[in-house]
Amino acid sequence: MPDLKAILGSTEIEILRYLSDRPAMSVGEVAEHFAQTTGQARTTILTIMERLRKKGHLTRKQVKGVYHYSPKVPKHDFLRGLVRTFVDNTLGGSVSPFVAYLSESGPVSDQDLEHLKQLVQELEQDRKRGGK
Repeated sequence: MPDLKAILGSTEIEILRYLSDRPAMSVGEVAEHFAQTTGQARTTILTIMERLRKKGHLTRKQVKGVYHYSPKVPKHDFLRGLVRTFVDNTLGGSVSPFVAYLSESGPVSDQDLEHLKQLVQELEQDRKRGGK
């Protein structure tokens, strides 16, 4: 997985999230979406996508003379890396402030609550087996 320690900008993250939900896309296709939603110019999107490729987050493949870009890692792994970087860099490695935020931020969906419970059970089982 590409190193997320080099902090990504908000537009870089949005482009990666957008691409991770779709098949390989050209700069023009991505730029069209961002022009409509954020007003960003095609040249800006091209620059950011090329920067993401050079950082190792995107791959590109030429199809009929047009480059199509795809994320190098699945969305789940990318988001996990963002959360890890946030916890390490912003919260000093502690998830307690994040859990406190969840408890104070309003209702958590039943699905999210079940998923959190499952994750806690997995952490407990891992600890019993001698993991961290």
